[in-house]
Amino acid sequence: MPFLNDYFQTAAETGKLAHCILFYGSDLQAQYDLALEIARKLNCTCNPHPDPLPTLTQRERETFKNQMELGEGKEDCQCLNCKWIRENKHPAVLTISKVDNKPPDDDSSTVISVAQARMIKNNLLVTSDYHRVLIFCDKDKEGNVCGLNETNFQAETANALLKTFEEPPSNTTFFFLTKDKSDMISTIISRAQSFFVPSTKDENRDFALVKDLMDWYLEIERAQVLEFIDKILALTKENDALEVFTQMQNYLYCTLSFPPPHLPPIETAKKQLKLNMNINTIVENLAFSLILD
Repeated sequence: MPFLNDYFQTAAETGKLAHCILFYGSDLQAQYDLALEIARKLNCTCNPHPDPLPTLTQRERETFKNQMELGEGKEDCQCLNCKWIRENKHPAVLTISKVDNKPPDDDSSTVISVAQARMIKNNLLVTSDYHRVLIFCDKDKEGNVCGLNETNFQAETANALLKTFEEPPSNTTFFFLTKDKSDMISTIISRAQSFFVPSTKDENRDFALVKDLMDWYLEIERAQVLEFIDKILALTKENDALEVFTQMQNYLYCTLSFPPPHLPPIETAKKQLKLNMNINTIVENLAFSLILD
């Protein structure tokens, strides 16, 4: 993801990073790793930040200059902050999930709780010399990073933090990780700068099954929508419907710009399929979303 790395490197160096950032995409670990890398850049003592030297002595300024000339501040920087963040032990870079950073008296285990929201607000009242980074996500039973949704990050908790998200203390950044933006409540989406994070996994991106169908979908006119629906239904009758939808997503990933358009309606179709909704209804909704949106 060269573009994202370059973008956030520049944002970290110029102090123009948004306070609230929403990552979305299928690879939640890639999102988490990117958030940690941004946190590292923000806290690296060898990294050039806006006006980085105003409080340093002349000797410290010379040390800083020498470090930069030696190329420190890069991914292999060994400053204490970088080491802490790589080991996920930094006191100001925190993972907020249903199992991470819970108050001692919080017995909730399925949601990011209101009690956590209160703890976060109280902790942010204390000034810090670090750039604080809070990464909101979900975790499964094995501890793998999963995406936020309205079940594990409910409106009550989000609303308790809205004022903090809108007017955070200085040098504080919030990250929200989710598979699909439609899984997040609108109040978070409206306050966050959103970025699609492509997967770093070596995934099968086959789309041979749907190539002929998808090659012309951007040029389809309203009058051709019924024909488009019939073609999708024909594919779902001859093949596994979930595989058809997955290959439609693969087509978008592999042939169009990032973030590829129309991922949300296909993801919605896959969710509806798992809920055993009528395939005709699913395909009709998908087709109209692809053609008319």
